[in-house]
Amino acid sequence: MNPSDLTLADIRTAHARIAPHVRRTPVLTNDELNAAAGAALFFKCENLQQVGAFKARGAANAVFALTDADARRGVCTHSSGNHGAALARAARLRGIPATIVMPANAPAVKIRNVESYGARVALCEPTQAAREAACARIIAETGATLIHPFTNYHVMAGQGTAALELLEDVPGLDLVLCPVGGGGLLSGTAVAVKSLRPAAHVIAVEPLGANDAAQSFRAGTIMPAAKIDTIADGLRTTIGEENFAIIRRHVDDVVTVTEPAIVAAMRQLWENLRVVVEPSGAVPYAAVDSGVCAVRGLRVGLILTGGNVDLDALPWWKR
Repeated sequence: MNPSDLTLADIRTAHARIAPHVRRTPVLTNDELNAAAGAALFFKCENLQQVGAFKARGAANAVFALTDADARRGVCTHSSGNHGAALARAARLRGIPATIVMPANAPAVKIRNVESYGARVALCEPTQAAREAACARIIAETGATLIHPFTNYHVMAGQGTAALELLEDVPGLDLVLCPVGGGGLLSGTAVAVKSLRPAAHVIAVEPLGANDAAQSFRAGTIMPAAKIDTIADGLRTTIGEENFAIIRRHVDDVVTVTEPAIVAAMRQLWENLRVVVEPSGAVPYAAVDSGVCAVRGLRVGLILTGGNVDLDALPWWKR
């Protein structure tokens, strides 16, 4: 299965497979936020998903798609937190072992979240090369199956189910805003949206301090960021090649937002929607609030990707 050949049928199959294991999250609206934007905003609340993030979808699809023989050897991945927790939970549901490689600078709340589902955590240096080397070593030792956080075919199909539900619940969307890190969610989202509502635009949003997707989109080839520095820890990953192929076909634009814009958006979502949203999940609304995306008069879907926040280190607290 070539991940870049992802189809709507794959996403529908994933939706049926994971239905017993994930939540159909609500779509929230808010009059104050609508008035400020001059648009109708529809927030798909994946921060209320199992494990607190959309990653539950892709991980569950990948784990429950494994053969029994492969499943018995367990699963392994590298993750800054949310995918790791999601894979740990999915593995526990299927009764198989999981090892999660995490960067040593991952938020403590995300490490605890992974461990709470019974997975073994292996810490590594906060680089892509260190993550991949640690996974390769563990797989060689255990025979576990690598469930990559964003290039895996089944992961992408599972992530696309969030957009599938959004389009079912909110007809007539003009625009869908989606965060982009590695590109798994964006890949599934773009395929779902362009298959079900071709006239709608899909715009990816990422931090200016981790802008490899925007640079790559402009250049037509993958351009790793020279330096990654952002509060949005879930978006610090370089975009995957398989994901980039889908993004080039189906995504209309990639825009960036500043760190102050992310923090301001995060706070507004907490105050107005009254739900906990992590910095990575606030990035789409930051594009609206800061004026990076023109949305006036449109019906806009925004995917709030997660709500796993270290409450002892909120960005607006002054000590």
